[in-house]
Amino acid sequence: MAKTAKPSTRAGRRPSTTLGELSDLGIELFASKGFEETSVDDIADAAGIARRTFFRYFPSKNAVPWGDFDTQLAALRTHLAGLPEDIELADGLRSALLQFNTFPVEEAAVHRQRMSLILGNPALQSYSMLMYEGWRAVIAEYVAARTESEPTDHFPRTVGWMVLGVAISAYEQWLTDEALDLAQLLSEGTRTLFVGLRAPGSSDPAHLP
Repeated sequence: MAKTAKPSTRAGRRPSTTLGELSDLGIELFASKGFEETSVDDIADAAGIARRTFFRYFPSKNAVPWGDFDTQLAALRTHLAGLPEDIELADGLRSALLQFNTFPVEEAAVHRQRMSLILGNPALQSYSMLMYEGWRAVIAEYVAARTESEPTDHFPRTVGWMVLGVAISAYEQWLTDEALDLAQLLSEGTRTLFVGLRAPGSSDPAHLP
């Protein structure tokens, strides 16, 4: 759920000076050395920057896989704000989900490494929950504006969790097979936003007891 930039790792290269470059470099180190075994100093040294400079970009090593997430959330808000007023709520949410998770084909490999870390590393789960909270809040704000409610009301909160679940499920499936198309998985996952809890191929909705 984060877009990437490709840093060079050759010796003597110029220092990495953007969040995206530093994040991608950190991911490369995590993939080769392991997350626990890679320190902030390792990332700073590889980037050609001082340790204190690293903390101008990221508050901790746990934030590195998320890249420039604040900028991405701002772009998501802008996308949602620009949607037609008469668009169906589910269509708007699907549009936002696809827009947020679109990246160039050449960045697929590093994006897989990024999402494997975020979803599969136990040490990152607590931090990830904080980041998910920010993402869900943007979705809830949109839903609240469309339903004349507050972002903290039950319905916008519920939809925020639902859409996050769609995204995480799609990524988990995508990571199992490089041949799978992430956009298709995301689009298929939003099916429940349109038809409710019907299993594929079923005509009857699931009913609560």
